[in-house]
Amino acid sequence: VGLCVGVKLGHGLASAHAPYDKLMQESQARLRVNAPLVQPTDRRVQGLRIAPERDYRGTLLFVSHDRALMQSAAKAMVEIDRGQLTRYDCDYKTFLSSRDKNREVEAEQNRQFDDKLRQEEAWIRQGIKARRTRNEGRVRALKALRDERARRVSLRDMKKMQVERGELSGKIVKEIDALHYAIGEQLIVDHLDLIIQRGDRIGILGPNGCGKSTLLKLLLGELAPQRGVIKTGTKLKIAYFDQTRAQLNQDQSVFDYLAEGREFVDVGGKDLHVVTYLQNFLFNPDQSRAPIRSLSGGEQNRLLLAKLFTQPANLLVLDEPTNDLDIETLELLEAMLVDYDGTVLLVSHDRTFMDNAVSSLLVFEGNGQVTEYVGGYTDWHQQQTLAQTTTGINASRDETATDYERRKKQKAAEQKRLRDLEKTTNRIEQVEADIDALNTKLADSTFFEMTTEAQTRLYDEAAALDEELNTLMETWERLESDHGD
Repeated sequence: VGLCVGVKLGHGLASAHAPYDKLMQESQARLRVNAPLVQPTDRRVQGLRIAPERDYRGTLLFVSHDRALMQSAAKAMVEIDRGQLTRYDCDYKTFLSSRDKNREVEAEQNRQFDDKLRQEEAWIRQGIKARRTRNEGRVRALKALRDERARRVSLRDMKKMQVERGELSGKIVKEIDALHYAIGEQLIVDHLDLIIQRGDRIGILGPNGCGKSTLLKLLLGELAPQRGVIKTGTKLKIAYFDQTRAQLNQDQSVFDYLAEGREFVDVGGKDLHVVTYLQNFLFNPDQSRAPIRSLSGGEQNRLLLAKLFTQPANLLVLDEPTNDLDIETLELLEAMLVDYDGTVLLVSHDRTFMDNAVSSLLVFEGNGQVTEYVGGYTDWHQQQTLAQTTTGINASRDETATDYERRKKQKAAEQKRLRDLEKTTNRIEQVEADIDALNTKLADSTFFEMTTEAQTRLYDEAAALDEELNTLMETWERLESDHGD
C-alpha cells in the first residue's frame, strides 16, 4: 500500500557496471542518483554497488521495491499510504512490524467507529421521536459521522492469487542431457545435465545478459539445442510470463485482452465477471475499458499475471514477473507460488522473492557453466561465502558424473523433506482442530450426563490425540532442523 522510500545516512550508492541509460534498459528500474555520489566499489547489489560507510557519509534517498536492498541499505523508511507520508526511523523489517501494529490500531478504531455509526443509523430510523427538538444535536452528530465515514480511505484489498493447476503432469517434466547453446562468441550453456520433476520450484539466477531467458526458451522448445537433448514429460500445460510484455497489444483494452470475447472467466471452478476479476488485481471499472498503453509498467505486469492465472497450467514459466510490482503484490505472488502444487521455473533479480518462492536455484557461473543448488538465494550465497573462506574459488568448474549424482540425490532428499514437512504441518493443524472440538465436548454440561463408558472413551480419545500431536511436533522439529544440513 503506497510507496516505500529508503533513507540512508552514512552510506553511498556507487556506479553500476553499465552506463546509466544502459542500466535503465536492462534492469527497467527508475533510478536517479546525483553524479557526485557515484564512486566505484566492489559490492554488487542488483546491478548496483553499495559503497562501504567510510566512502560516503552524506544522505541518500532512494525508491525501491527490493526488500533485501532496503533492509541492508536503509536506516529509515518513508511510506506513502493513501496520501499520507509517514517516516519510520528503523530498518525495513522493523518498519513492517511497526506498520502492521499501526494498521491493527486503525482497524480497531474503524470497527468502533462503524459500531457507533450503526447504532446511530438504527436510532434515526426509529421515526419521529428522533427528530424532536431536544435530539437535533444528535441528528447533527450523525451527519458528521456519515461525512467522516465517507472521507475514509480504506486499505486496498487485493484478493489472494490463485492459479488453476489443471491436469497433473508426468513425474518427469524435463530431462536435459549435455545441453549446449551459444550465441555467436557468447557461450550460454555448456554440457548441462538436469532433471526437472513435478512439483519443483526452480529459480534461475545470473547477471543481465548471461542467457537466463535463452535457457527458458530452450526448455520451452522455442529454441533448439545446438548439442545435447531435452526430453519433455507428458501431460504438460504451460503458462508463460514474458518479461518483454510481447503478449500485450498496447491498443487493445484491458477488458478485451483478458476476456477474449467472453464476459466471464473461470477461476477456481467459479465463473467471475471479467470486471470483478480485474478488481481482484486492483483494476477499477474505468481502467478495465481503457487501452493497455495507458497502464503503468507495474499495472501491465499485474494484467499479465491476471491473464496467466486464468489458464489451467501445471508448469508456470515466469521470466522476471517481479519487475515493477509493489511489495504487497510480490508477497501475494510468493504466497501463490508456495501453495501451487505444479512446477515452477522462475527468473528474478529479487533476492527475497527467490528465498521465499523457490526450492532450488540454477546459477549462471560464467563460461557456459550452469549449476544447480538446493535452497534459495540466501542458501546459495552462504554456500559461496563458505566455499571462498575455506577452500577458495576452485579454478576448474568441470563437474564429474559423481558430483551430478550427488546433487540429484541431495535435491531428491530435499524435495522429500519438503513434502513430508507439508504433510506433517497439515496433520498437526487437523489434530489441533480435533483436540479443540473434543475439549468443547468435555467442557459442555451434557458431558456429565453421559455414561461412564462414553466419558472414558472421550478421555482416551483426548489422550491419543495429545500423544499423536507430541509425536507430530517432534517430527516437524526434526524436518525443520534438517534444512541446510
